[in-house]
Amino acid sequence: MVRGLEDRIFNAVIYLILGIVGIVCVFPLLYVLAVSVTPYGEVLKNGGYIIIPKSFTLEAYHQLFSGNEIVKAFGITVFITVVGTLVNMFLTTLMAYPLSRKNLPGRNFFLFLVVFTLLFSGGIIPTYLVVRDTGLVDTVWAMIIPNAVGAFNLLIMKSFFENIPNELFDSARIDGAKEFRILFQIVMPLSLPVLLTVGLFYAVGHWNEFFQAVMYITDTELYPLQVVIRNILMQSTNPEQMLEEYVPTTTLQMAAVIVASLPIIVVYPFIQKHFTKGVMIGSIKG
Repeated sequence: MVRGLEDRIFNAVIYLILGIVGIVCVFPLLYVLAVSVTPYGEVLKNGGYIIIPKSFTLEAYHQLFSGNEIVKAFGITVFITVVGTLVNMFLTTLMAYPLSRKNLPGRNFFLFLVVFTLLFSGGIIPTYLVVRDTGLVDTVWAMIIPNAVGAFNLLIMKSFFENIPNELFDSARIDGAKEFRILFQIVMPLSLPVLLTVGLFYAVGHWNEFFQAVMYITDTELYPLQVVIRNILMQSTNPEQMLEEYVPTTTLQMAAVIVASLPIIVVYPFIQKHFTKGVMIGSIKG
């Protein structure tokens, strides 16, 4: 295909805009990473703005993990991310599959209830009272159970299941398969893109857990990583009392941000190829 001058100019402008947007997105991350591995003396010398450090140190990360607070918070976050995502996926799948079957009695009524929760919620105070009366306050389950099923993720998964050909279900039923066997041996293996996509949504939400921890957790031993990072970022410091051999609060803060962001950044590329496919197919109504 021969492209004219206008097409080449158009593509050049698009690439330029995308390049600028990419730089704007990557620059803050590079800045945070550079400051976190730069000695305090060099940070002060450059006025706090560093993109390419001239010297390298991991003292900020060493100090960050030398205390028990960040290690405990990291463990709590890993627990609620892994266990919470498993609970989310199990319950969401069990609810999305029957709602995707058009012969389900009362299907429209249940779908209405799901969509209704996207528009209206019970409010913060009633939700807190429910969590308190069920004994979840000051437990890790307070950050898992209240949001066990996300309505948006449920609808994406339901739409994906609806696009699976009905002939597969009919063949399985002729062979004597029951609904649970059809779900776990036929539907789920065919639904890997949407399962990974919805799982990523849930996992990122749990990893960034902050609001529910602030609402329902008063025991500092149960604080997740994001709450501890917030506390570190909000700590006031007196630079005159700092010695150069100690890691300053600025580099410690930047190291904390990297620790909180790196796991998701590392995991995302491995499921990126399924991400777009899962969202696009799951958004098409069959």
